[in-house]
Amino acid sequence: MNRCGGLPLAAHRLADPAGLDDLFLYRLTRLLAVGGAPVIRLCEGRFGITRREWRLIAVLVEDGPLLSSELASRAHLERGPTSKTVSLLVAKGLVRRTPRPQDRRLVDVAITEEGRAIYAALFPLVAKLNRELLGALGAAEVTQLDAMLTRLQQQAEAWLAAADLPKADRQHRGRVRRAVGDD
Repeated sequence: MNRCGGLPLAAHRLADPAGLDDLFLYRLTRLLAVGGAPVIRLCEGRFGITRREWRLIAVLVEDGPLLSSELASRAHLERGPTSKTVSLLVAKGLVRRTPRPQDRRLVDVAITEEGRAIYAALFPLVAKLNRELLGALGAAEVTQLDAMLTRLQQQAEAWLAAADLPKADRQHRGRVRRAVGDD
């Protein structure tokens, strides 16, 4: 039987939510909002970039150069907003676009020296915030959390791949759509 803190898993409020505060993803979103606020302040206040721009800079430093679609995928962002963010980063001189010689329709996005300098200055500050947040846990708990996050990520990826859900309909954004069976 799966157990959670001594309770059967089904008896735990995260496994059997009764309200918004019991939803695991909602709680993660709240943690990101509060825990991520200092990162946003550093990015915007000290470096003049958004959190999204920071994410793309970090991915390009670690994995680039990439096609814009590859960059969006690796950063777990949608293609349209990623393309717009890349344009902003190009205008700031932090990344560059270079057409591939064999097919000029394909454009690599790469970090510039200025972008690399922001990463080199900002990453240690973000890593320090990360260490401070995780300071609420002991070393064994951090190891356990890392393993749990890995398993949850794998579960979410498998779930998404197998899910039979409707595609997002952003064309009708703002309209309340009736659930199947509502009359």
